[in-house]
Amino acid sequence: MHNEPNGLLLAHRAMLRDLDRCAALAARLAGTPLERRRATAVAAYLTDFCDSIHHHHSAEDEVLWPVLERAAGAHVDLTELSDDHAELDPKLDRIRAGAAALRETRTVTAELAADLADLRDTVRGHVTDEERTIVPLIRRYVSDEEWNRVEATIRKRGGKMSFEVPRILAVSTGAELDEARREGGIPVALMIKLLPVPFRRREALVFGAAR
Repeated sequence: MHNEPNGLLLAHRAMLRDLDRCAALAARLAGTPLERRRATAVAAYLTDFCDSIHHHHSAEDEVLWPVLERAAGAHVDLTELSDDHAELDPKLDRIRAGAAALRETRTVTAELAADLADLRDTVRGHVTDEERTIVPLIRRYVSDEEWNRVEATIRKRGGKMSFEVPRILAVSTGAELDEARREGGIPVALMIKLLPVPFRRREALVFGAAR
């Protein structure tokens, strides 16, 4: 077994980066009326981010966990991590509701800021536990072939590429980007070049100075 679960680790890296900056943004903007265009942009970003987190943990529950249980057997107990996932959905629902309210009121509430801080702390602890316990088991027990099938299955489940890819690229090292270009050829090279351009404009509106 020689695989390296880079896709999983990059997804975690992108998630943690966004958790930090979304929580910081909400804390900074709480109570400040926003221009409608920015309020709509922030609300849409938070909604996409919640959907991304849900997609990620659902894929782990439904695709990765069964593979890992078959491969590692008695060496793995996923109960605690699955329980963590179940606790996430109500938190994500509260943030979606807060984002919907933001569209209407154009104001980030203190409750939304608190919910994002809570989500940040919860997910950061969960990711730390997951990488400490699960990643070594993937490396040891899951073959390259099986891991490639896991990643292919997860890709087929969807996910908003215009949202996911630029965020992954933003946390990738130069060496990781070079490897992606080598493995993915021209289609991946084009995604790396083109997808971040509109996303950077979106980020500038969401995370820029309040207007």
